[in-house]
Amino acid sequence: MSEEPPGSLRESGPSTPAHGGAPHASASPSAGTPAAGTGELPTRVRPSGLAEAADALTDAASARRTVLIEGAGTALEWGAPVAAPDVVVETSGLDRLISHAPEDWTVGVEAGMPLTRLQELLAPAGQWLPVDPPTASGGATLGGLLACGDAGPRRLKYGGVGDLVIGATLVLPDGTVARSGGDVIKNVAGYDLAKLMAGSLGAFGLVARLNLRVHPLPEATVTLALEADDAARALDAARAVLRSPLEPVAVEWDGRQVLIRFQGTAESAAARARLAPEIPGLAAARALDSEAEQAAWRRLSERTRGEDGETVLRAATSPARLPRLAERLRELTEDTPVEARLLSGLAQGLHTVVLSGGDAAQHAACLTAWRDAVYEAGGSATLRRRREGVDEAADAWGPAPSALAVLRSLKRQFDPGGRCAPGRFAPWF
Repeated sequence: MSEEPPGSLRESGPSTPAHGGAPHASASPSAGTPAAGTGELPTRVRPSGLAEAADALTDAASARRTVLIEGAGTALEWGAPVAAPDVVVETSGLDRLISHAPEDWTVGVEAGMPLTRLQELLAPAGQWLPVDPPTASGGATLGGLLACGDAGPRRLKYGGVGDLVIGATLVLPDGTVARSGGDVIKNVAGYDLAKLMAGSLGAFGLVARLNLRVHPLPEATVTLALEADDAARALDAARAVLRSPLEPVAVEWDGRQVLIRFQGTAESAAARARLAPEIPGLAAARALDSEAEQAAWRRLSERTRGEDGETVLRAATSPARLPRLAERLRELTEDTPVEARLLSGLAQGLHTVVLSGGDAAQHAACLTAWRDAVYEAGGSATLRRRREGVDEAADAWGPAPSALAVLRSLKRQFDPGGRCAPGRFAPWF
């Protein structure tokens, strides 16, 4: 499930499912939260291959132990808090390159590999996996990115990791190994289980291996910046460039300016950047030099992630809803100590609200009311980070999605014991 509303479990995700298991996977007590009902720390298991991963989940199922699958830990706060697990399965041992066929534009990897490492391995062949999530700098793994449905600004052109999967090997909660898809782009067979895992936050099992479609590295990128401290103006600018034939790969608003990125050959990227200011509404757009371009996208990622003590809510709506949602956010924080910044993937209606200042109760009240506005607009939202105390004052999830019956049915089918990521989607299931 890619970056979408949690109504289909698409944009969500605390744990980062992925990665092997083992008959003799290394196990040790965890220095974390005590396991449910025991007062003891959970056991941590770090499988180094598929067989070990399967054995780890088989053993947990046999002992009726709950499991949290953990990658780099970049999204552990997403959704509702997981009830203290009995076992934490670490995926960092599943980090091998299995195959790379440059001529077929495919790569096979274990899902515990960090995205940044895969990019390093692909670069000598002039290829890359064209995703740029804000969590990449924190070591986000490929399995984790799939499980969270996370993606970055270039999703406008390429989608997320789930859209680039051509085959997947999964370990289900009972230890069963399941495979779907194939090794090459035209060879796809069976149910698309990778789509089930996308956005599931580790609630349906563990992603062990992925076969992915890669793309050529762009020769050059150019970013235009247009000052826009107003949501309506930012949306108008995005619409203008999207209606043009210039084909940007990213159009984002950081609350102060609209960032428009072009990529391709040096000549084509530069030509499109020259033509963009001729579009009505974009005359004031200016090209950023290389250093400023990198700084602008880095700052956007940092602002989207938020910091300790802040509350971060991610919403998905029709893009046209942005101005009203921005006004509602202003109303909610006016005359309060809470400060809010609003960022948006303008083309796809993916908005991020980051709250700072004030206390936990004020954060809870603001996020609840703004999330209600999102749902009234036909959207959905996922809580990605919260300051301490927010969980005691607000529900992690909003109204149940229309697909709730289907989601509960899938959970019963894949994890009838409710052992994987227990509580992550509470109270839905």
